[in-house]
Amino acid sequence: MSDATPPSDSPIIAFFDVDNTLMRGASIYHLGKRAFRRGFVTVRDIMMFAWHQARFVAVGENKRHLSTIKDRALELIGGHSEPTLRSLAEEIYERDLSHRLWPETVQLAKEHLAKGHEVWLISATPEIVAQVIAQELGLTGALGTRIESVDGIYTGNLEGPVLHGERKAVVAEELARRKRARLMDCWAYSDSRNDIPLLNLVGNRVVVNPDASLARYAKARSWPVLELKPSSIREARRRVRREARAVRVKPKRR
Repeated sequence: MSDATPPSDSPIIAFFDVDNTLMRGASIYHLGKRAFRRGFVTVRDIMMFAWHQARFVAVGENKRHLSTIKDRALELIGGHSEPTLRSLAEEIYERDLSHRLWPETVQLAKEHLAKGHEVWLISATPEIVAQVIAQELGLTGALGTRIESVDGIYTGNLEGPVLHGERKAVVAEELARRKRARLMDCWAYSDSRNDIPLLNLVGNRVVVNPDASLARYAKARSWPVLELKPSSIREARRRVRREARAVRVKPKRR
């Protein structure tokens, strides 16, 4: 496909996983750490979060461990107000997450924005945390695990399933349908085998520092693999510029 590819009249969405794709490690760990410092959780809780963080970085996601982290995260959120959790999420971004972002994948997200694409984070992390990351980076929006709230107070119960695995693909497809975006024009970036349904959903997928299972799956299908080194990043950015359709900017109504 040449640089002369005509602009698209319909929206194009680039979906970015967060943990170990946009940043190193699990964002939920930093939620636990900051919650501990505010007195929301115990020493035992923070030790568990630290252990799971180390395991996640070493071997990737595991459904049983993810479920354990999710349950404890819901417990620490329960009983707190929406403004309190947003303040906590902003503190987490400023003090923890911003220093762990991979500039390379952040720059790829910016390449998509420059093409007129919408860039959405999609993560199992609580949606309020994902929204703050997206806001701070100037991205379009974020989809995450939603926590039930009543009268502005979180109950500690989920509002729907954890945004993980097949569920990511379902939610991404729903967003594309609402936006009237053609899935074959959309993009997805992830490091995890658990996101294979999301990657298969779109017409353009890139695996980022993949776990062993996803690396094998991607190799068998000749999917692009992004390693976080200068030559790989340059090629990935050139690919977006070369192959991604630009979106025609529609004039604003007066």
